[in-house]
Amino acid sequence: MDRYLIAGVLKDIQKYFDINDSSSGLLQTVFIFSYMLLAPLFGYLGDRYNRKLLMCVGILLWCIVTLASSFITQNYFWLLLLTRAIVGIGEASYSTIAPTIIGDFFVGTKRTWMLSIFYIAIPVGSGLGYIMASSVNQLAGDWHWALRVTPCLGSVALVMLIFLVPNPTRGASECPQPTPAEKSSFKEDLKYLLHNCSFIWSSMGTTAVSFVTGALAFWTPVYLSRAQLAQGQQGGVEYSDTNSLIFGGLTCVTGVLGVVIGAEASRRLKSWNPRIDPLICAFGMFSSSSCLYLAIVLAKISRPTTFIFIFFAETFMALNYAIVADILLYVVVPTRRSMAEAIQITICHALGDAGSPYLIGIVSDHIQRHSLKSTYWDFVSLEYAFLICPFVGILGGAFFLMNARHIEADRQRAAQHIQGDHRGDRPHGTGAFVGFNPGQGWGWLTHAP
Repeated sequence: MDRYLIAGVLKDIQKYFDINDSSSGLLQTVFIFSYMLLAPLFGYLGDRYNRKLLMCVGILLWCIVTLASSFITQNYFWLLLLTRAIVGIGEASYSTIAPTIIGDFFVGTKRTWMLSIFYIAIPVGSGLGYIMASSVNQLAGDWHWALRVTPCLGSVALVMLIFLVPNPTRGASECPQPTPAEKSSFKEDLKYLLHNCSFIWSSMGTTAVSFVTGALAFWTPVYLSRAQLAQGQQGGVEYSDTNSLIFGGLTCVTGVLGVVIGAEASRRLKSWNPRIDPLICAFGMFSSSSCLYLAIVLAKISRPTTFIFIFFAETFMALNYAIVADILLYVVVPTRRSMAEAIQITICHALGDAGSPYLIGIVSDHIQRHSLKSTYWDFVSLEYAFLICPFVGILGGAFFLMNARHIEADRQRAAQHIQGDHRGDRPHGTGAFVGFNPGQGWGWLTHAP
């Protein structure tokens, strides 16, 4: 919820601080930037020290700083940027460690479903962030109050984490003997992960997901509002302030629907093709990109049609969330999973949603500077900037297709390590381009080896 509170009241923040689109995009960028920088640190610590304690410290800091940011006055926009950056520390601690704890409680299809429940929180929390921020802002008449709700909820989560969540042994669900904390260096961990093809390609795929969802989540309410203003100028509908509420509701529903469909499709189809996980992700990215393109270009024509295509775009995008996490857990050995989560988070945010809101804002501002000053061109500039997203989504689908090429070899390699085979041999095809023969055709997409 906290990540997209700002997006839910972005128009009010722009008016309050008198900032343009590119400065507004920085609010999300600094948050993601600190998040991705600290993720490797928490990943390294999570593979070696008490994971539960690390999460508790991060959540506590998260709550304190978010509450403090709600008291920032009009002349201190830089301070709001600073607090949003510090908030990223809390999310870095939780996001890198929590999936690995779930992985140590469950295995197989049960793990997939538990991860699905966990990753449903991403779209549902995002949607509730829009809804809560917009609703509290309307009730209180001040956007600051939107930042005072989540610290209370975070405090409840902290208490539940302390008293209800155990701290399992690493790899407890996959091997009978406890897995000791890894004594390898950061350099050795990084070298191991860079030689894991499935990890690399899935990380690149989820980077594309992050880029699109980051831009979509941050700018969609503003984009739809500008579309309404542009229509109103031409004799169409008048401006409405319900876009954050509707978009938030859609994000909640599509998130649950997409994650559940993705997990169930993975469970049912894996016996038919062991490569099905990245193929589902590729299908989701290609389909989502098509729907997103239609939603963008139809916004100035039909608002209901736009919301329909946003619904399908977000549903297809959500197919990826739990599956990508499951891929990481079964291609990486238990003692390096926190680091793998951290590196993946760093990659996907550094090249994804750390820059996409800011990039969209920069492109929009650049177009506005070279066009007439009007509500119509305010909309068109953001429309052209938004069209970057469908093309990035298509690129993400291609990355997942490459992931499908190598996933079986990397899964077997991790399983052998867990079972005690420490020979260190690298199976054929675990490098990013090893074993790829274009002349062989594309039969590997639909047939098991």
